[in-house]
Amino acid sequence: MTTTNSHEFWDDRTVMVTGGSGFLGKHLVEDLESRSDDVEIFVPRSNEYDLRKKADIKRAFEDSSADTVIHLAATVGGIGANRENPGRYFYDNAVMGIQLIEQARQYGVEKFTILGTICAYPKHTPVPFKEQNLFGGYPEETNAPYGIAKKALLTQSKAYRKQWNFNSIYLLPVNLYGPRDDFDLETSHVIPAIIRKCIEARERGNDAITAWGTGEPTREFLYVKDAAEGILDATERYNASDPVNLGSGEEISIRKLINIIADQTGFEGDIEWDTSKPDGQPRRKLDTTRAKERFDWEASTAFREGLQATIEWYEDNRDDIHGDE
Repeated sequence: MTTTNSHEFWDDRTVMVTGGSGFLGKHLVEDLESRSDDVEIFVPRSNEYDLRKKADIKRAFEDSSADTVIHLAATVGGIGANRENPGRYFYDNAVMGIQLIEQARQYGVEKFTILGTICAYPKHTPVPFKEQNLFGGYPEETNAPYGIAKKALLTQSKAYRKQWNFNSIYLLPVNLYGPRDDFDLETSHVIPAIIRKCIEARERGNDAITAWGTGEPTREFLYVKDAAEGILDATERYNASDPVNLGSGEEISIRKLINIIADQTGFEGDIEWDTSKPDGQPRRKLDTTRAKERFDWEASTAFREGLQATIEWYEDNRDDIHGDE
């Protein structure tokens, strides 16, 4: 694990962080600020710069004079949101990334870090997922439009390095969780959704909560602060277009995950499984060897510790998050 004092790479750089006001982005910006007193950080807000529009992307580069880009921005959600918005999730993510990378090349950006998605892996990838298997089949159907849109950026990264020596890297983070996550039940992923359901059921005295699917699939989760550190370490030290997984190396079933959350939130009721809802990909566990080898990064936060920090943050902030809803 690296320290977070000043890192010379960042001194006198101007870094554009797309999605810098989002869940991961806020943690990454905080970490980046701690690494150097001489780094300029530019976060293009969506109400000022629509990154699906070339003119707005060009204006962002003109306004910032960025020499480094970390592209976190994405249109994304859980299984339900993916099922309802396949066209939007494909278009937004593809057009945003493709145009950003092209304009960055034209503006002479020195380093471009692309965040891919675990959803890009084939549905039946051998476990643990190795980066060389990324193009070995079609992604799980529910997430395929989003996953394929993001995977196109890996092809672009490799092509641009080959033709123009454009220095971009491509990282594949596993499912993130942590403080400041999205707790909206319409768009949230499993951990924040179940935390919210358990706490609300506990307070109302409900006998049960409903979870999607069978509970049998497995997932791997990465604490958001570890992810931010990994992205910045890679940006500093890694200079190749081979994709790199970022994960914790821990695999857990959805059933066990929800039981742990129920225990840590104090919910003592039953878990009812709605098997009419999709399970998604059967298993997810990453091989994170390449991250350790290429830029000496590995996750450091124990899962139950990170989960407890997430629950405590939500308990402390949910009135501000949900307001009068």
